[in-house]
Amino acid sequence: MKILVINGPNLNLLGKREPHIYGTTTLEAIEAQLQEEARLRGVALEFFQSNHEGALIDKLQAAREGVDAVIINPGALTHYSLALRDALLCLQCPVVEVHLTNVYRREEFRQHMVTTGAVTGVIGGFGPLSYRLALLAAIELVRGGGTNCSRA
Repeated sequence: MKILVINGPNLNLLGKREPHIYGTTTLEAIEAQLQEEARLRGVALEFFQSNHEGALIDKLQAAREGVDAVIINPGALTHYSLALRDALLCLQCPVVEVHLTNVYRREEFRQHMVTTGAVTGVIGGFGPLSYRLALLAAIELVRGGGTNCSRA
């Protein structure tokens, strides 16, 4: 099983950018934790981060073949990127959207998420643990434990 983990704009600055909101754990540390969790479960991970919307869309389009699931943290793009939403809708595999914070406890504009309607499920509000929970959900969905889940 292969799972693609995509991180959008500014997530390369985790641990440095607004640590009072996002914490001090770096993206590299999150990836290392996920890699260990995946190894224990016999799952291969591919990581991709970009600050550019088009690069994220290109990566999703390329993932239409060759991955069993996608985990994505679109960053701020979740609030307005219809192009990213359309790219997510083209995927035939389970897609788990992940957020470090609980967006519903933050500014009102963050509570409108256009990408969320194009994914299988959303996990957020648990800091770096959100990524681990997203990985476990993706694995379970691929292995058939989430057969009632739909992105339609």
